[in-house]
Amino acid sequence: MSEQMLEGVAINPTLTVKDVRKSFGSFEVLRGIDLEINLGEVVCVIGPSGSGKSTFLRCINQLETIDGGAIWINGELVGYRRAGNRLLELSEHEIARQRLSTGMVFQRFNLFPHMTALQNVTEGPVQVLKVSRKEAEDYGRELLDSVGLAHKCDAYPVELSGGQQQRVAIARALAMKPTLMLFDEPTSALDPELVGEVLSVMRSLAESGTTMVVVTHELGFAREVAGRVLFMDGGLIVESGPPKQVLGSPTQARTREFISAVLS
Repeated sequence: MSEQMLEGVAINPTLTVKDVRKSFGSFEVLRGIDLEINLGEVVCVIGPSGSGKSTFLRCINQLETIDGGAIWINGELVGYRRAGNRLLELSEHEIARQRLSTGMVFQRFNLFPHMTALQNVTEGPVQVLKVSRKEAEDYGRELLDSVGLAHKCDAYPVELSGGQQQRVAIARALAMKPTLMLFDEPTSALDPELVGEVLSVMRSLAESGTTMVVVTHELGFAREVAGRVLFMDGGLIVESGPPKQVLGSPTQARTREFISAVLS
């Protein structure tokens, strides 16, 4: 794995992906993905449905097992450990430990319906990180305040709008203090008038230096927030570069076709 120099100090990228492949039966969803993302970088992934975007995120978070290649997070090989010249699969316990370094926000909010917003946010730190209930609640209230929901700590999911539930889901992911945040089309299940409030929270996260990979169809958000935009199609990264280039002057015909269809 390559290293980069920052102010004279060698560092590993937060995320390194080398030739990652994934198939479901005979259908190869990911056909060799290579990517490096550095600390504090925001990368937006765009592309048509079925291009492999969500599967790619699920592989990073070990919700899917890759069939080839390798992934490193914070310099640690994901899903495997070396034993001499062999690679051995990690146990479920070891995978769960590794997964703590990533926070994932899905299209659907997946909140516990029998828990309040605050309880949803604090359950992970208390049960998994073994943080004291008071410490978890204090931090949970800070997080809910940061996503504009300080007044909804005691509300149950059924009492919240879709946008509010998604903001709770973001706070819940942040409560585990991950080094990498993954967003899988987090606004796609929302009514149009609720999209802005979720994007506003994500915009604030980006401005705070959170390392993020965002699968999205919100091209305006990608143009404004991303340091880099990837266009995926057919299980490959077809084009990658600054938002101004990929969204404004794409070099690949397939990218141009997609952006034209989205904007039409």
